[in-house]
Amino acid sequence: MRPRRTRLALPRRVTLRARLTLVYSALFLVAGVVLLGATYVLFNQQINRSTVKVVAQRPSPDTGSDATARQNDVVFRDGQPVAIDDVEKWMREQQQQLHDAATTSMLTQGGTALGVVGLAAAGFGWLIAGRVLSPLHRVTETARRIAQAPAADRVLHERIALRGRHDEVKDLADTFDAMIGRLDRSFEGQRRFIANASHELRTPLTLSRALVEIAMNRKAASADVRQLGDSLLDIHARHENLIDGLLVLATSENEVVDPRPVDLADVVTHVVAMTRAEAAAAGVTVQQAAAEAVTSGNALLIERVVHNLVENGIRHNRGPAGWVRVTSRAVAGGRVQVEVTNTGQSIQPHEVPALFEPFHRRAGNRQVTGRGAGLGLSIVRSVVGNHGGGVDAVPRDGGGLVVTVTLPAFADHGSAGSTPAPAAGDAATICPRML
Repeated sequence: MRPRRTRLALPRRVTLRARLTLVYSALFLVAGVVLLGATYVLFNQQINRSTVKVVAQRPSPDTGSDATARQNDVVFRDGQPVAIDDVEKWMREQQQQLHDAATTSMLTQGGTALGVVGLAAAGFGWLIAGRVLSPLHRVTETARRIAQAPAADRVLHERIALRGRHDEVKDLADTFDAMIGRLDRSFEGQRRFIANASHELRTPLTLSRALVEIAMNRKAASADVRQLGDSLLDIHARHENLIDGLLVLATSENEVVDPRPVDLADVVTHVVAMTRAEAAAAGVTVQQAAAEAVTSGNALLIERVVHNLVENGIRHNRGPAGWVRVTSRAVAGGRVQVEVTNTGQSIQPHEVPALFEPFHRRAGNRQVTGRGAGLGLSIVRSVVGNHGGGVDAVPRDGGGLVVTVTLPAFADHGSAGSTPAPAAGDAATICPRML
């Protein structure tokens, strides 16, 4: 077995300012060490050259009283003969001592001076790096304010507007401002489109409602006409509520505005009751196991998720022995789940991701009918993602699909003063037909 390598625990995040300071300091220290080394080499060469010159110069005879003279490699000083080799040895020892003392002094004092100046250079490098990076901090702060805003598309009017010398940092700030400007115009166009779409969608619903009410209130209207009118008015109300929910979702940058606690058990119970007639007509049995599971979000859209999954299970079932089981539960980790299991055609694992694409239909079911337009599961994925959850689908053994929706649990649903989850009866008008 290979021995395990021990990895040093490095800090998770080192700022760019600190890294620049370290680079400046390291370069300064490297340059100082090189300079000190070059000085030492030059000094050593100069000392050695001086020693050679002194040794090479032999003393010449002189007639003075203190003069030295050389006779047969003997030097006379003060009348005493001294061998010239001993003189040269003594001179070398003196110069070596001088060399060692000078070298020690130069390296010690030079190293100390280099350390002090290196610390000063690191401090100046820290200040200079902070000054150079200050425009980047403005870019980061502006981007963070926009990203952390509850409705980011409402604060896109902010700009960095960096002034000063035209350099790379200013180019970055100007490019960021240009990008934010384009996003602002794009979101403004989206808001106008949503407003126009809202008007265009509400106008025919309003006209249709008026015509239905006129037909119902006629004196000659029969009981069947009034009953049909009530059903049509109920459908209109559901579609109006659906439009309101989708518009709120679209205008909040795919974020849920004013989330409320929603008990998935009530949602499951209500959806099963609403789809029971359709299931009976298809020969499919709908089962439920609704345990308390409170999440937070838009009740209309969460209702839409469960309704789409149940209707999808009914419409793609194989009756009359088919069944759909709907379960809600709380799971570990502060999450809640809704699981919809149904019998039906055999599905291969590689086909599952395509089921969540808009307008997707399996082979053999490509005619656009009143049963749907292939948007059910794509709406489920979009709504669940906007609520901070996830969707997992796997083929069921024997045919059919198992779809599990996981959402964050509502942490304060049991505390006093919290908003109660809507009861099943309150959601009677917010569950539209699957697209």
